[in-house]
Amino acid sequence: MTPASGSSAVEGGAGTLRGTSETAADTDKRNPPRSRKGVLTRARLLDAAKEIFEENGFLDARISDIAERAGLSHGSFYHYFDSKEQIFREVAAVIDERLSEPLGEIILDPTSTKAPPERLAEAMLRHFQTYREDAKIMGVIEQVSRYDDHVRVMRRERNELHHGQVADSIRRMQRRGIADPKLDPNLAAAALGSMTWHFAERWLVDHEIEGDFETIVDQVTRLFVNALGIRRDEDA
Repeated sequence: MTPASGSSAVEGGAGTLRGTSETAADTDKRNPPRSRKGVLTRARLLDAAKEIFEENGFLDARISDIAERAGLSHGSFYHYFDSKEQIFREVAAVIDERLSEPLGEIILDPTSTKAPPERLAEAMLRHFQTYREDAKIMGVIEQVSRYDDHVRVMRRERNELHHGQVADSIRRMQRRGIADPKLDPNLAAAALGSMTWHFAERWLVDHEIEGDFETIVDQVTRLFVNALGIRRDEDA
């Protein structure tokens, strides 16, 4: 992620931020830039901020360092962001959005013809791959969310939205007779969602869990499938 990189933040891709999240983190945004140059400059600042936060943590990160990494003057920063807190909150919101993409694109995809276990396996693999790529910034986000009400509320709002979507998906599977009918969909969605996020932190941020990446993803997927009472074809 360098200022001269051909893959800008607005273009997406690994290691770049797009700044498109619509959560609580947007409540203190300035008006977005209208010119392409402004969009690209703002994207460079987001990418630079992510790098500086990863390297120095939130408390030791400085706006001057972010501006310098983006190839801008200190004063230019304030054309796009009001403070270090604001740009961090946006970085956190976009990373949260990126980690959540497999939910909507795979698990909740109404056009998918794959069986639920296959969709779960694909979504879990993509989620953990993304978390591993962003493990450094996730460690900082987890720390800041413990004392920054804005970040905590933003993440809680997104989690509540996802829990509701997953709960609806579980209800549909129950109606189709492919998930345990005795499960409370809301409790199941909340429990499985919490397990995913906290497990990822212990595994990929704190490195408390060791093992082959693909094997661990497969084991977590099996836990999901078993918890929902879904049988995989290989287990039939």
